[in-house]
Amino acid sequence: MDTRRLGSEGPIVSAMGLGCMGMSGAYGPSDRAESIATLHAALEAGVTLLDTGDFYGMGHNELLIAEALKGVDRDAVQLSVKFGAQRDPAGAWLGFDGRPAAVKTALAYTLQRLGVDHVDIYRAGRLDPQVPVEETVGAIADCVKAGWVRHIGLSEVGSATLRRAAAVHPIVDLQIEYGLLTRGIEAAILPTCRELGIGITAYGVLSRGLIGGHWSKDAGFAAGDFRTHSPRFQGDNLDRNLTLVEALRVIAEQKGASVAQIAIAWVLGQGEDIVPLVGARRRDRLDEALGAFDVVLTAEDFAAIERAVPPGAAAGDRYPTAMMAHLDSERTTGAG
Repeated sequence: MDTRRLGSEGPIVSAMGLGCMGMSGAYGPSDRAESIATLHAALEAGVTLLDTGDFYGMGHNELLIAEALKGVDRDAVQLSVKFGAQRDPAGAWLGFDGRPAAVKTALAYTLQRLGVDHVDIYRAGRLDPQVPVEETVGAIADCVKAGWVRHIGLSEVGSATLRRAAAVHPIVDLQIEYGLLTRGIEAAILPTCRELGIGITAYGVLSRGLIGGHWSKDAGFAAGDFRTHSPRFQGDNLDRNLTLVEALRVIAEQKGASVAQIAIAWVLGQGEDIVPLVGARRRDRLDEALGAFDVVLTAEDFAAIERAVPPGAAAGDRYPTAMMAHLDSERTTGAG
């Protein structure tokens, strides 16, 4: 497995991370045994970066990871954890809490559920508009000093917030959606990260499976699949987006690769400071994603991909309107 450093001062991690959210019900029911087998397969393949959130299944995801990591050398794995999202027992979103006391309380629960004495990267899942980012980052910095956190990250924030946060404590990475269908960060956020020495951990590289090459117009959603509310999976938007997938499939077939592998390889090729997070929750999907490392894209290939899926080609926002309103990154740069 290739490795990359997160930012100028961050840890060295596998060049691809495993996003674990889908193992806790976001895409409908998941198979616990298969999830754990997938985590083990990822570790065996050299994937060291595991990304989770304390609100993924309201603790379920952290407990799942803890079970999978039994007997695994703690120093061989980097745990990236998001916090702050507030949900009720039915799963409804209630907002975000970035107060210093909430930061430290959330971390205490996370350490207990994961069964570890520290997390490698800790970040608020979203910016709390009621709390200055300096206070939230300052609270995590206290946790760094105490040894409970190794590094500080951010999630879905814009350039101005990045600068304010970095003035308080070094930030190793920004976790944000980035892929062929979501390229808004290229205008301002990515240049700001590079100026400040902040890496990118890119989620949504396959746009939640939409550009993975396996989705069809007739595919249905399982109960609890949050994509039922995604604008990109609705009506004419879906038709338009699947047309883009088919254009990409032509290139994939020419390269002897799958559509997903081409899409992941494109992200890998955008810079050594970018680490894609692949949300595989089954071993076959993980194997397919890992195959992206075998895809060699030439300058001509990149140009062909850009013609097939040009910037701004995706139809529909990446989140429903209400969720878009929570994104500091979108308020700064516009829809991406």
